[in-house]
Amino acid sequence: MHDVTIVGAGPAGMAAALAVAEAGFSVVVVDEQARAGGQIFRRPPEAWGERHGTYRPYTWARDLIERFEDHPGIKTHFRSTVFGVLRDRDRSEHAAFDVAVSTPVGGQRITSRRLLLATGAYDMPVAFPGWTLPGVMTAGAVQSLLKSQKVLAGKRVVLVGSHPIQLILAGQLLDAGADLVEIALARDMPGLIEMAQSLRAIPGHLSIFAEGARALVKIARHRVPISRRTVVSEAVSKDNTLDVRLSQVDRDWTKTGINHTVEADVLVLGYGFTPSTELARQVGCDLIWNSVGGGWTVSHDTDFQTSAADVFVAGEPTGVAGAERAWAEGHMAGLTIAASLGATIPPVALAQARRRLTGSARFAGVMQAMFAPRRAALAELSRQEETVICRCETVRNGKIEKTLQNNPFIQSASAVKLECRSGMGPCQGRYCEATVAARVAEVRKASIEASGYFNAHLPVKPVPLQDYRDIGGE
Repeated sequence: MHDVTIVGAGPAGMAAALAVAEAGFSVVVVDEQARAGGQIFRRPPEAWGERHGTYRPYTWARDLIERFEDHPGIKTHFRSTVFGVLRDRDRSEHAAFDVAVSTPVGGQRITSRRLLLATGAYDMPVAFPGWTLPGVMTAGAVQSLLKSQKVLAGKRVVLVGSHPIQLILAGQLLDAGADLVEIALARDMPGLIEMAQSLRAIPGHLSIFAEGARALVKIARHRVPISRRTVVSEAVSKDNTLDVRLSQVDRDWTKTGINHTVEADVLVLGYGFTPSTELARQVGCDLIWNSVGGGWTVSHDTDFQTSAADVFVAGEPTGVAGAERAWAEGHMAGLTIAASLGATIPPVALAQARRRLTGSARFAGVMQAMFAPRRAALAELSRQEETVICRCETVRNGKIEKTLQNNPFIQSASAVKLECRSGMGPCQGRYCEATVAARVAEVRKASIEASGYFNAHLPVKPVPLQDYRDIGGE
């Protein structure tokens, strides 16, 4: 039996693993990728002979990765998917966890006394006519190809969204030789008041702002058109390319009726991120609605203990707030897990961890407020009857709206799921939950929060049936 199982080897997972291992406890870390680092520090394949990728502007990333990989007390399972957490409810509340894992050699159970969920986030899905076409990709997917395979998704690229990752990605694409047709930002440039409010985020984060400035210089040098207050409204396949329709919007992201069309090989969507909370839901953790933090996030106390006994959380599942915040949360969570196992943590170490949390929270809060998505407006992009909402089950908007009209008692996203099968496919609602919830909220004149979220059941991700049988599933 291990002392701690950590799901996720991004900044939060690595920092927590080091804190626990350095306190003398056994740690096992499971991650779906081939190497540690998470999406933000994704690296080329080990076979290429390159230990590190490009981590700018995070100067601390190289040291964190090296310490994690070199620590003898940390065991890892890469290319492995945690698809459920098993716990005997009839035993004491502190009974050990059995974590169900699909590995390259089959299904395994990993038993531990504590569990930390550092599962990261994924690109926020935005449905609109044509969003399921080949060539329509998320910013994270395009960036992953660049970082891990040094591959361009396409030569002519249009970027749309509202998150600053689009500007950083634009700089990376230009360095890789892409031809950026246009960058369409849903929001306007920050005004004087907003810029003044953001000044408090600068101390200690100059390198991040400098990276953004470098990207803007590259964009200007290449004379890439930037359209402000503009969203994508449609994509149409045409002779192996895409015709991308862009629509002007007002400050609330409501379309004004002014449109133009551009042609591209790839359309990149970057409207923000959604916390990956499926495992937290399956193990019984309470969630809270935090729109600026990405949507449904895992509730926790100041020690990052969740409502489920012995289950901790760190990083993006607590609210999407960037790599530095994830690192600070993971470190703090690791210290408190070690303390819960009997370690004595020096007060000075705890004080330092708290200071890092405070500093990272200041920066994250400013960024979240400045680039928060207008969820109702984004949901309106899928209003056409034939627009696919649930791509796994091919459930279209017309079916969902008709279901709501014919069943006035339906008040939640889960009820729509039961009636329409939206969210019952392989992705378990990751792509459609937000749109379905927004549609319920709009029709019922309620909040998106009141629409609730889909439940998660084992297996939370698709795995081979043999792996399920290997762990004793029936």
